[in-house]
Amino acid sequence: MNAHEIDYVIYGEEMQFVEIELDPQETVIAEAGSFMMMEDGIKMETIFGDGSASTGGMFGKLMNAGKRMLTGEGLFMTSYTNYGHGKKKASFASPYPGKIVPIDLNEVQGKFICQKDAFLCAAKGVSVGIEFNRKLGTGLFGGEGFIMQKLEGDGMAFIHAGGTLHRKVLQAGEVLKVDTGCIVGFTKDVRYDIEFIGGIKNTLFGGEGVFFATLQGPGVVYVQSLPFSRLADRIIAHAPSAGGSSKGEGSVLGGLGRLIDGN
Repeated sequence: MNAHEIDYVIYGEEMQFVEIELDPQETVIAEAGSFMMMEDGIKMETIFGDGSASTGGMFGKLMNAGKRMLTGEGLFMTSYTNYGHGKKKASFASPYPGKIVPIDLNEVQGKFICQKDAFLCAAKGVSVGIEFNRKLGTGLFGGEGFIMQKLEGDGMAFIHAGGTLHRKVLQAGEVLKVDTGCIVGFTKDVRYDIEFIGGIKNTLFGGEGVFFATLQGPGVVYVQSLPFSRLADRIIAHAPSAGGSSKGEGSVLGGLGRLIDGN
């Protein structure tokens, strides 16, 4: 598997986008909804799966697309190919505040494991598949961290992390315990499992999840401070109800104050 060699620049601080430079006939694949802009000469095309299944015919493509469905993604991705003369640029944006992380698969032994919604885009030839944890407990209780995506190949891939990004290098045998939603991804040699927090008070009143992930080195782990699920939960909790009322956070008058303001 030889992925297309692409050059890139990442712009911005909190709401980043990545600009990818394509030589003639070079292609980048991206998740639906991540496209921002492209120069004339680049052709956009919807593809089945990730476009990396060059063998196996239609059955191979169906298997590839089916794996994407298990991770909650769609059957289709979008490819962007430079059919013009000279270099052309296409840009892809973060879905919410955070950081874009470039992953050179050549530098991580050809495989990187990430959260199912972390993948943004990659060079054509990078395979986007599914990574199951073998233990039953992880499968039953893992929540966000159960079904992970695996990126395989020898090209560049780009993933997205919410909030502040932290890169942690684990030594052999070193263990890191992380909220399942805060995991962005990790290298192939990191061992991953789900652990029960325990204790009736922790379970009922702790305010956190009942389970967390244990990551054991050696390897590199990327952790995010603001997983999208946590952001969404906060927005829903403070959103106005169907009748138009809300908690009035930050105001002594609450709903009365908004009524006076004309809201």
